[in-house]
Amino acid sequence: MCQTTCADVDRTVVSGRTLDDERTLYGLSNAVVEGCAFAGPADGESALKECRDIEVRDCHFDLRYPLWHANGFSMSCCTMSATCRAALWYDHDGTVRDSKLGGPKALRECSDVALEGCGISSPEFGWKCHGVVMRDCRLESEYPFLDCENLTIEGLRMRAKYSFQYVRGAVVMDSELDTKDAFWHSKDVTVEDCVLKGEYLGWYSENLTLVRCRVSGTQPLCYCRNLRLIDCTMDGADLAFERSDVQADVRGRIDSVKNPLSGWIHADSIGEIVYDGTVDCGCEIRTGKETNPLFV
Repeated sequence: MCQTTCADVDRTVVSGRTLDDERTLYGLSNAVVEGCAFAGPADGESALKECRDIEVRDCHFDLRYPLWHANGFSMSCCTMSATCRAALWYDHDGTVRDSKLGGPKALRECSDVALEGCGISSPEFGWKCHGVVMRDCRLESEYPFLDCENLTIEGLRMRAKYSFQYVRGAVVMDSELDTKDAFWHSKDVTVEDCVLKGEYLGWYSENLTLVRCRVSGTQPLCYCRNLRLIDCTMDGADLAFERSDVQADVRGRIDSVKNPLSGWIHADSIGEIVYDGTVDCGCEIRTGKETNPLFV
């Protein structure tokens, strides 16, 4: 339960109400909304649209589009159910803490929004956002973070399919990403101390850097430009680095490497090097047992 503060006396307080009218609190400003339920037979949409400087806490949302075009907001200890569709769109300068976000498309085209300690289950989560910060959240999604810029993510536990596509300028730290097709066409992304499980990781990326990461899954990191792996492991990763410009320092074994384009790959061991003559390869491949580099 979030606590009322002495600062609330200077603001409008909406407390303990059940609200289901269309745009029921439209344009609310300098206010606290606490202990309210946005649900009911009127089935009204856009409850808190165009609000300014509001604090929302201990509320439950069932209705669609509740928080659009908000500027300067905080939300804590709230629940948005699976029927709360497209909950936060076009918002700026906000925080969401210790809340549960359900329903499809929960966050879109928002800027400078921070989420902390949240549990999220939302297909198509977080599209076209700028400056989003996430810490210690859990996320289940199908297609999260499409076409975002300047993300900062720490302590994320994610299960998804097609994640971080077309992302530009992101840092992901201390996270577990169980995903498929992650970071496709991404640019200027750094991933540190993370577990990356999936298939076809990072294809067509530019300036993708993995630091102390554990990578697993088939055909990772192909068609990349300026790809760097620093002190990483690759478990069950086969046919890696096809047509990539890569600098890879890998601890342990890589199952197989196929047609790397340029740069160098150093690993303790490589099960198989596949070079089928379709690429004019200038990549140096070296294993820990060799005294000289092996060029393919």
